[in-house]
Amino acid sequence: MDILETIRKMRLERGWTEYQLAEHSGLTQSTISSWYRKNMQPSVASLERICSAFNITLSQFFAASPAEHEHTLILTQRQNEFLKEFSRLNHRQQTAVLELIKSI
Repeated sequence: MDILETIRKMRLERGWTEYQLAEHSGLTQSTISSWYRKNMQPSVASLERICSAFNITLSQFFAASPAEHEHTLILTQRQNEFLKEFSRLNHRQQTAVLELIKSI
C-alpha cells in the first residue's frame, strides 16, 4: 500500500488542498508537503490525525483492498454530529426520529 498516494487520493476525493488537509488534521502544511518532497512516511500519530480529518479509522485507512475503500462510508462533520446525538437517544426516540426522516 502506498500511504502517501492513499492520502492524496482521499484528499482529492474531498476536493481538499494540502493546506485544507493541514487545517482539518491540525498538522502543518509544511509537514504534509515534506512527506511528498522527501518521500517520507507519516508517523502513526500523524496518520491518526489524517484519519481523524477524513472521519475514518486507521483500520479503514489500511483496508486490505481498494475495493474495501470503495465501501467505506465517509461522513461529514455534520453527519458525525448527528450520529453522536442519535446514539444518545433511547430506542423509542430513535424510532421516532427515523420515522420523521422517512416522512420528509
